[in-house]
Amino acid sequence: MKKFVSTFVVLLVIWLFMTSFNLSEFIVGLLVSIVLAGVISRLVDYEFDFSVVYKVPLFVIVYVPFFVCKMFLSNIDVARRVLTPKIPLNPGFVKIPVDLKGDVGKLTLANSVTLTPGTLSVDADDENLYIHWIDIKGENEKDYKKHVTATFEKILGRIYK
Repeated sequence: MKKFVSTFVVLLVIWLFMTSFNLSEFIVGLLVSIVLAGVISRLVDYEFDFSVVYKVPLFVIVYVPFFVCKMFLSNIDVARRVLTPKIPLNPGFVKIPVDLKGDVGKLTLANSVTLTPGTLSVDADDENLYIHWIDIKGENEKDYKKHVTATFEKILGRIYK
């Protein structure tokens, strides 16, 4: 049943993007999507995790504003470093352990780090994220995590359980 519903949703979304939004075309798209989903769903090898319906609002309401704020503050910091060359830099690569289990959560974390000025995700493995950081603060992996990824991970851990 999950494959059928997943296939139906994909087909209906594609139909809606290809047509204008009026009632008659929506009804035709609905019927065509139901028929095609009945045929195609046996052939596909995917299904959606419908818990995403509850995760999207949490992501949009909690994570996106936090990320935008963090990005703004990082932009200010990097701009200050560019305009004031006397500020000492301590660039380098750090290894930060990641507690997130799913690939999507890790990808979101890595992209968030990369989009935040001053840090760049370089590589990742099952347990760690390797980051180039413009000003390394701390002495060990625990300190690095506290400064770069801890808050991101705390929020993402609730979204991508």
